[in-house]
Amino acid sequence: MFSWMGRQAGGRERSGGMDAVQTVTGGLRSLYQRKVLPLEEAYRFHEFHSPALEDADFENKPMILLVGQYSTGKTTFIRYLLEQDFPGMRIGPEPTTDSFIAVMYGETEGSTPGNALVVDPKKPFRKLSRFGNAFLNRFMCSQLPNQVLKSISIIDSPGILSGEKQRISRGYDFCQVLQWFAERVDRIILLFDAHKLDISDEFSEAIKAFRGQDDKIRVVLNKADQVDTQQLMRVYGALMWSLGKVINTPEVLRVYIGSFWAQPLQNTDNRRLFEAEAQDLFRDIQSLPQKAAVRKLNDLIKRARLAKVHAYIISYLKKEMPNMFGKENKKRELIYRLPEIYVQLQREYQISAGDFPEVKAMQEQLENYDFTKFHSLKPKLIEAVDNMLTNKISSLMGLISQEEMNMPTQMVQGGAFDGTTEGPFNQGYGEGAKEGADEEEWVVAKDKPVYDELFYTLSPINGKISGVNAKKEMVTSKLPNSVLGKIWKLADCDCDGMLDEEEFALAKHLIKIKLDGYELPNSLPPHLVPPSHRKSLPKAD
Repeated sequence: MFSWMGRQAGGRERSGGMDAVQTVTGGLRSLYQRKVLPLEEAYRFHEFHSPALEDADFENKPMILLVGQYSTGKTTFIRYLLEQDFPGMRIGPEPTTDSFIAVMYGETEGSTPGNALVVDPKKPFRKLSRFGNAFLNRFMCSQLPNQVLKSISIIDSPGILSGEKQRISRGYDFCQVLQWFAERVDRIILLFDAHKLDISDEFSEAIKAFRGQDDKIRVVLNKADQVDTQQLMRVYGALMWSLGKVINTPEVLRVYIGSFWAQPLQNTDNRRLFEAEAQDLFRDIQSLPQKAAVRKLNDLIKRARLAKVHAYIISYLKKEMPNMFGKENKKRELIYRLPEIYVQLQREYQISAGDFPEVKAMQEQLENYDFTKFHSLKPKLIEAVDNMLTNKISSLMGLISQEEMNMPTQMVQGGAFDGTTEGPFNQGYGEGAKEGADEEEWVVAKDKPVYDELFYTLSPINGKISGVNAKKEMVTSKLPNSVLGKIWKLADCDCDGMLDEEEFALAKHLIKIKLDGYELPNSLPPHLVPPSHRKSLPKAD
């Protein structure tokens, strides 16, 4: 085990989960600085791929990056989550957000311009200075005392327009900036408007910049209340078809459908669907603080593997260069043969093809370097990274799992997240098996006269029907036997293998719940227990 793992063991019990987070963060930082960073520096990894990680990269809160074409509701989505305005916010039907805005927690409300932001060692943005003033003049941090921002930070990006002019007039490499953020955020949310599903060339390039970060991507089909059910089906299908052409992965992306702003729905036919989708998205976002350590560990592993592959590529190019004459010709030949070199290195070092950087981008970068100044392969640096991946990472993963069990559950709270749990408006409240929970009268009673008529056609004996007779009626629902068996178990309150009229009515009610598309409870809720059976049930301790 690492020496830092046992640090402040006694204090951890006193301060709950905070020490656990600090321990894991310190371990990740230590591993990176001792094992990975020397390899990166030796083979100019930071010039080719990504700047070196700093303390703030390990200590910052989980971040969410919002990307989408103009007027898809990115800024409105942030306001919806926070339930308040933030400095620099501009909302309108035309392209309004022309800057990257980092929305973060602060004790006082205010904003910090990009040039000042990238010199702040407490913020994880120092390395963005390499994109120059053209970008920094379009970058700012909005800080405000909002409870949501105590757990997460949100990055709003400029709306993407169509056409070559938009791409050129930015004055900085938009896709490179997105790639920089993608490597450091916990979630990438792509927003689409139900009325504008076309993916422009720049948006397509932006999505391609997220290569290797597919596990972080979520898709939101926003403003879905502005179309009816039939149109929504077509819109969803068209969106999936468009995404399939841009995101080249075998897995189907998760698409959340809804209307993410605090205004009345224009079309309420799909209200239940929108509520369920919003709950799923909220749960995904709320879980980010708890999964932050695992995400940082995962990103460190990906970075270490890429650094290893980069070292193999650079050292191979160095080895192939002549000592005296023909250096330029050899350089051009090696750049042209780079795809073949990739295949050769895959076979020699047993590396997956997915671990290699994109060929075209690597070829363009190599044009600017003198291969003779590259370093030869240093086995000790490679061994250090291999040892980290083989031994240290597994130990750290075990520590994270142990701490997750011991520390209190961390969830994003405040803003719109509280609105989904307060009062009778949380998902499923008053629906399905939860219907009637607040009522004094047994909820089944309103349909019991109809169920009683059926009951007395099934030849009850001494006020009860056998399982054989009950089955004749229950199978008419066409539900699978496994479901009907669960319903029988829930309805047979006294476990005598027969149903009285109240138990039969309960069985019919549970069948109705399932046919309406709701899930059955694992155990019978108190409000569903038939009145005549309530006294016979054992009381809870």
